[in-house]
Amino acid sequence: MALTKEATTAVVSKFGANEKDTGNTKVQIALLTERIQQLTEHCKIFKKDKGSNRGLLILVGQRRRLLKYLQRRDLESYRSLIKELGLRK
Repeated sequence: MALTKEATTAVVSKFGANEKDTGNTKVQIALLTERIQQLTEHCKIFKKDKGSNRGLLILVGQRRRLLKYLQRRDLESYRSLIKELGLRK
């Protein structure tokens, strides 16, 4: 259920300053988005899996808090990340 190492390094290199920049807020949001997409597909298939559904809601809340933080700190970066990840329509 977790992201593969290749997927994680791809996301980190795309959104981070370098390959080891995993603490960056934009990288964390992008990684959470990938996990949320995976769990969403899982929950569509297995409708009675309430544990995964709860985990999905926790990840969505965590991503929302990080997005709120990024919006307060750097509005332009927030807007570009939202557009790049396709979160707000």
